Amino acid sequence: MIRITLIGSGNVAQHLIKTFTKSELVEIVQVFSRKKETLASLIEFDKIVNDFEDLKEADLYIIAVSDKAIADVSKQLPFQNRIVVHTSGAASLDVLDSKNRKGVFYPLQTFSKSKEIDFSTVPLCLEAENTFDFRVLETVAKSISNAVFAINSDQRKALHVAAVFVNNFTNHLYQIGQEICEEHQVPFEVLKPLIKETAEKINTLDPVDAQTGPAKRHDSNTIEAHLEYLTKENQKNIYKILTQSIQDNGKTF
Repeated sequence: MIRITLIGSGNVAQHLIKTFTKSELVEIVQVFSRKKETLASLIEFDKIVNDFEDLKEADLYIIAVSDKAIADVSKQLPFQNRIVVHTSGAASLDVLDSKNRKGVFYPLQTFSKSKEIDFSTVPLCLEAENTFDFRVLETVAKSISNAVFAINSDQRKALHVAAVFVNNFTNHLYQIGQEICEEHQVPFEVLKPLIKETAEKINTLDPVDAQTGPAKRHDSNTIEAHLEYLTKENQKNIYKILTQSIQDNGKTF
């Protein structure tokens, strides 16, 4: 049994609490939260602490806070030479204080408090300074996920940037699509089968082979008609940038 302490109370921390609670190989020793009430529905109240001095000994400490807070939190930990990891995709290993053995436990997924996640399918990207610590992280990761990878800081940064394109930017485009539908009294529900099919295509096709639409066809008449129809300048600009990017795909400059 690997004893874990979680530090944080946001989306990632809450999903990890729910997941680790179900694992037979992991025991949650404590959870740190500035406001104990935030996590009261997820774990026994006596396991929640709001003072770093109250942290007990554990095999692994997982810092699941905002990127800008990781360094400060790791400096405040009142112990040394223990395994301390963060869950960020963008932050390097070096952001952690050197008084402890450093690592990364990055779940590559989008998390919302109100949406349950099947953690067995979530890719977990691991990094550690030595083989022993990596094996500890690997054991913990494999107790909750079937997709575990050794990923260094530079590779993780690349993954995080790519994830912003395929997740955050894509979701923003969904929002724009919804706004256009609502502006013209069209149900957004009509687009959901298309969204699903587009996402499922990449299981059998590379994205470059799955690309369709007026930009791919260089259908200038349709493109101009769309630009004239759009009423918001930011929508026009995004349309132009993405159209040009699709048409430039494969070109060498």
